[in-house]
This record gives sequence, structure tokens and C-alpha cells, in this order.
Amino acid sequence: MKKQTDIVHLQEQLLAWYDRQGRILPWRIRPEDRDAGQAADPYAVWLSEIMLQQTTVPHATPYWQKFLVEFPTVIDLANADRDRILTLWAGLGYYARARNLHKCAGVIRDEYDGIFPRTEAELLKLPGIGPYTAATIAAICFDEATNIVDGNVERVVSRIFKIEAPLPKARSEYRRLAGTLAPQKRPGDYGQAIMDLGATICTPRSPKCADCPWQGHCEALKQSRPTDYPKKVKKAKLPVRHGAAFVLRHDECVLLRRRPDKGLLGGMMGFPGTDWGDIPTEPLKSAPINRNWEKCETVVKHVFTHFELRLDVYRAEAMDKSVNGVWAPLKDIKDFALPTVMKKILSVSNA
Repeated sequence: MKKQTDIVHLQEQLLAWYDRQGRILPWRIRPEDRDAGQAADPYAVWLSEIMLQQTTVPHATPYWQKFLVEFPTVIDLANADRDRILTLWAGLGYYARARNLHKCAGVIRDEYDGIFPRTEAELLKLPGIGPYTAATIAAICFDEATNIVDGNVERVVSRIFKIEAPLPKARSEYRRLAGTLAPQKRPGDYGQAIMDLGATICTPRSPKCADCPWQGHCEALKQSRPTDYPKKVKKAKLPVRHGAAFVLRHDECVLLRRRPDKGLLGGMMGFPGTDWGDIPTEPLKSAPINRNWEKCETVVKHVFTHFELRLDVYRAEAMDKSVNGVWAPLKDIKDFALPTVMKKILSVSNA
């Protein structure tokens, strides 16, 4: 545990560093922006935080920009067709986020008159908003003193305190210690500062300790062991699941079907196929029609969070469009909510 005088010093050092070197991000209101009269937009911040879950800033930024162009306000997003949202989201992954985004926008429209709640406690009641996102929005947009903890913050805190307990089991301990550092003043700037510190200085493999404003207080650095932290339970090797996908064409169109809302890739469009599990013994029994299916040479490989998927791809031509599903024109395929793995399937079928 740090002394209160040390904590105050840490807060002052970090905020001074952030004022000089904090990142410029399109959704961020920096101190100089605020001095010029700008205020953080909770809708823009919320969008960015949902998109940045499990996603890098460079990958998420173009999506964030597209969403704000098409849906300038949370009411515009709530009023939009969900399939359009899923289509724009395609490629960001973790598609439950997109479904919850639409659901949350509807709640804000219907129950809060289109105005975001101002407190962490109220924000936590909204679908798709967890402790980290609620704390972030409340601090950045409404100046509430909260305890913002993401993966970057966990890494910084683990090194400052030299926490021996491993993640994810000891996550509550990391959060408790992070809370001892969080200030009452400038909570939004502090939260963004400590996240920036983890993202740009206190990085996982090659931390720039010489540039760190907290180097004098880092217990892990004192022992020259920063990269030993955070401690983590060793991950088991990802299991492999197998399956088959069927690309049926007719008249420059392909057959798509919507996946169930519940489950992986819920609500997205995709190609008919087998279940994903053991290698299917008779995959053609799951084909949408009885045709002379051609098996493609390339196997589609795609890694999800908890498993690796390997799919055999079969292609065939239909006599007509009587098969149930959505016949998507290939020239307009970008207008359909196809996740990355389905795009890979289509690419293999074109080879």
C-alpha cells in the first residue's frame, strides 16, 4: 500500500504527464480542448468505448467515424434498422456488442428521453454497459470520481504494487489497489491518463520505463522485473472445432441465412453449414439442397476467443432461387452483415 503523500505525488505526476503527452484521439476532449470550451459527448465516448473492447484504436476508429456519420445521435442509432447496424459493425467482431448497442440506444431514447444518464450507477443499468464502461463515461463526461480499470490499468497497477496474485482470479485485488490511486479531482483526465500510460509506456513486452512518470514508485522496476507482471494463469491451448460451409450461387447471387440471436455471431448473416464441433462424418447431409457440391481446396481457419475453427467449404450452382434464405447480389455483398469468417468462406469459394 502506498502512503497518502505518495499517492498525491503519483496523481500529480501522471496528470502533468497527460497534459504534456496524452494521446490525441478523435473522441477525446483533452485539457486544452476543455479550456477552449469543448465538452465530452457521452454518445461519442460510449460508442468509442464499446468499439474498443477487444479491439485496437487503429482498427476501431474508422468504424466509429462511419457510425457517427450515419447515426449522428443516440436517437438516430435507436431508430435505425438493426441489420444496418450489424452490417456496419461487420469486421469488428464480438457481435453481441452491436446488438447491445442498438438495444441500449433504444433504452436511452425511450426511458431517458435520449439523454445519457450522468452517474455510474445509472449507466450500469443500461444493456451492454459494464463496470469499466460505466465508470469511464461517468468520469470523462460528467466528472464523477470513479475507478476506471481496463487491461492497461491492470498492467500498470500490477507493476506499481508488484502484485503477485495472478489474473484473472485476483481481478478484484487489482481493482481495489487501482481505486487507492484514483483521485477526486480531474477523474476523467486521470482515467484517460492511466490508460494512456499502459497503452504507450507501460506496454506488455517492451515497457519504456525511462519515459514513465511513475518510474520512481514502481516496485517491479526497482527489482528490474517489470515484464514479469502482471502474473497470469497460463492459458490452455485453444481447442479446435471443425465444420463445413456451403456457398450456393445463382445468377450472380449467393444464398445467405441469418444466424440466431443467441450464440456466436448472433444476428449476423452467414452461409448455411454444419454445426461446429467434431469433424462432421457426412457434411453434405447439412447442405441446403441436394446438388453436386464441389469441395474447395483451401480450409478456412478462424480464431475466436475460446477456440480455433476450421471449415471445409463446398460450392455449387442452384437451378433457381427457390431455396429458403436471402439471395444476396455479389456486387452488393458489402451491404449485408457478413462477419469476417463468412467473408473468408466467400473468398475461398471464389478461388
